Amino acid sequence: MNIRNIAIIAHVDHGKTTLVDKLLRSSHTFRDNQVVDERVMDSNALERERGITILAKNTAINYKDTKINILDTPGHSDFSGEVERIMKMVDGVVLVVDAYEGTMPQTRFVLKKAFEAHLKPIVVINKVDKPSARPLEVIDEVLELFIDLGCDEDELDFPVCYASAVNNTCSLDVDVTTQKEGMEPLLDMILQYIPQPSYDSLSPLQLQPALLDYTDFVGRIGIGRISRGTIKSGEVVSCCRLDGSIKQFRVQKLYGFLGLDRIEIQEGVAGDIVAVSGLGDISVGETICTVGKEQPLEKINISEPTVQMTFGTNTSPFCGRDGKLVTATKIEERLFREIQKDVSLRVQRVPQAEEWIVSGRGELHLGILIETMRREGYEFQVSRPHVIYKEIDGVMCEPYEYCVIDCPNEYSGSVIEMMGNRHGIMETMSNTETQTRIIYFIPSRGLIGFNTDFMTITKGYGIINHSFSDYRPVDSVNVVERNFGVLVSMAQGQSTAYAIGHLEDRGQFFVGPGEDIYEGMIVGQANKDLDLAVNVVQAKQQTNTRSSNKDTTVVLKKPIVFSLEACLEFINDDEYVEITPNHIRLRKKILDTVERKKYDAKVRSEKNQ
Repeated sequence: MNIRNIAIIAHVDHGKTTLVDKLLRSSHTFRDNQVVDERVMDSNALERERGITILAKNTAINYKDTKINILDTPGHSDFSGEVERIMKMVDGVVLVVDAYEGTMPQTRFVLKKAFEAHLKPIVVINKVDKPSARPLEVIDEVLELFIDLGCDEDELDFPVCYASAVNNTCSLDVDVTTQKEGMEPLLDMILQYIPQPSYDSLSPLQLQPALLDYTDFVGRIGIGRISRGTIKSGEVVSCCRLDGSIKQFRVQKLYGFLGLDRIEIQEGVAGDIVAVSGLGDISVGETICTVGKEQPLEKINISEPTVQMTFGTNTSPFCGRDGKLVTATKIEERLFREIQKDVSLRVQRVPQAEEWIVSGRGELHLGILIETMRREGYEFQVSRPHVIYKEIDGVMCEPYEYCVIDCPNEYSGSVIEMMGNRHGIMETMSNTETQTRIIYFIPSRGLIGFNTDFMTITKGYGIINHSFSDYRPVDSVNVVERNFGVLVSMAQGQSTAYAIGHLEDRGQFFVGPGEDIYEGMIVGQANKDLDLAVNVVQAKQQTNTRSSNKDTTVVLKKPIVFSLEACLEFINDDEYVEITPNHIRLRKKILDTVERKKYDAKVRSEKNQ
C-alpha cells in the first residue's frame, strides 16, 4: 500500500483548514451530492465561532492508488503543543503562506519545528487571487526564512504551488491567470516530493500516540503512526509508560481514517496512522510494542508553559446560582482530565486551599479551557495571568516573544510609545504607502493586558501576532499596569437606573439597571487612579410630595461589555474573574468594603516606606 503522511502548517488565518477542505473535495472523498460545511475540519463549537483551529486533527484521502494521511494543525502559538506532537507522525509538511501577509511569527515557529524533525517542505502561496497579493516578494521572504533557520542547501530548492483555497484553484505558475479549478497539481506534488514512510512490517511493533481522543463507548483513544511492525485488533500488546513501567493490554478497537470518518479496521501496518483503544489511561509519548520485545521510542519533547493563573472554587455570594459543577472535587477532576489530552497544560494543587495553579502556553490557551469548562456547567474563579520565571545557570529569566505589528501609518507613533512603555526591543521597521510593519522582541508579561489597549489606539485597524522566542534575564523594571481604578459595589441587591444615573460622572459602568449585584463586585471603571466604593443598588426615596421633575426619564450610557479574554487582561492582582455558565463577573478578592480599605491602606503604606 502506497502511503504519504503530511501535516498542513501555517500562521493563523493563512488558509490551512480551507485548503484541507479543497484537498478532500479534489480527491472525490465526498459524494458529488454530499452537503459539507465550510472548514469541515473545525468540528469544535469554539473553533467554528472564532474561526481558528484549536486541536490538531487528522483525515485521509485516496488519490491515484495512494493513501494520503493529512493532519490539520492550529496556527495560534498558544496551541503550538499540538504542532510539536504531530511532527513525529508525518514525513513532510505543506507550509501555507498568505500571498499578502507573507511570513509571520507562527510561520517561523512551525517551520523551525519541521526542520528539527527533518521533514521535507512543500510551500503553498495561498490567496493569490487577492488584489494586494505579492507572491514573488513572499517567495523571497520564505527563502530568507529558510536561510535564517539554517536549513540545508538542498532544502532551499523547495517546490512551490500557488493557490486560492477559498476558490478551489491552484497552479504551478505564479501568473494568476493560469489558476485552474481543483487541487490536483498540489496532490501530484505531494506524491512526487513527500517521501514514503518506512514499510518495516516484519520487525516488532512500535507505535507512539501523539494525539488523544475520547468516546463514551471505548474510552480514551491513542492516535499515532506505526513506526514498524503491524498491530491487529484483539491482540495483546505492551505499553511502555512514561515512568518506565510496562503494562499489557488487549487492543479492543483499531481504527483507520478516510475523509471525515473513523473506520474500524482489523490490522494496521508500518507507515500508516491508526487509532488504538483498550488502555484507559494511555498518554501521549508512550510506546505500544510487541509483548516481550519492548523498545520504547524517544519521548516527545514538548516546550514548557510560559503563563499561569490560579483557578479556585467560586467564593462569591452568588455561588451555585448558575452552575451545577461547583465543588473542588468536580473542578479538580475536570482539570486533571484536561491534562490527559493536552500535554502543554500543567495543573498543580495549592496546599490547604481549594485552588489550583494552571499553566499553559498563553492567555488564549487558558482562555479556551475556561470557556470550555464554563459551557460544560462549571462555576469557578480565576486570577490574573502571570508569566512563569525560570532559573538558567543561576540567573532568573523570563520568556520573551517575537512580535510582529501591522498598523496604519498614522498610528505607528502611538504603537511605538506603547511598546516602549512595555520594554519592547524594536528589531526592524518598514513602511508602505499606508501600512507600517514593526518587529519587536518583548517580555511576555508586557503583552498581558496589551491587546485591548492596542486595538483602542489603532481604532481596530492594528494586527498583532506573536510567538514564544526564548528566555532572557529578567528586566527589573516593572511593566506598566492598569492606570485607573475601578468602581466597586458596597452593597448587595439589584442595580437601579436611579443609582447608576447619579454615579455616571465617577466613571464608565459594566452593568445596567436590574442586574444582580453583590458587595465587592466590580461594576465599572473609575475616572481616577483609585478604587471607589459605590452604591449602585440605591433606590429613589418614595414620598407623597409631588416634584416638578417626577416624570423625567433617566437616560443612561450603554454599559461596557467585556469578552472573557478582555476580562483576564483587565483585572489586577487583587481581583478575580468569576466564571459561571451564564455570567462572567469581575470582583475583588476581598469582598468586604471595610476590610478591603484596611488592606489597601496597608499595601500603600508599605510601598511608600
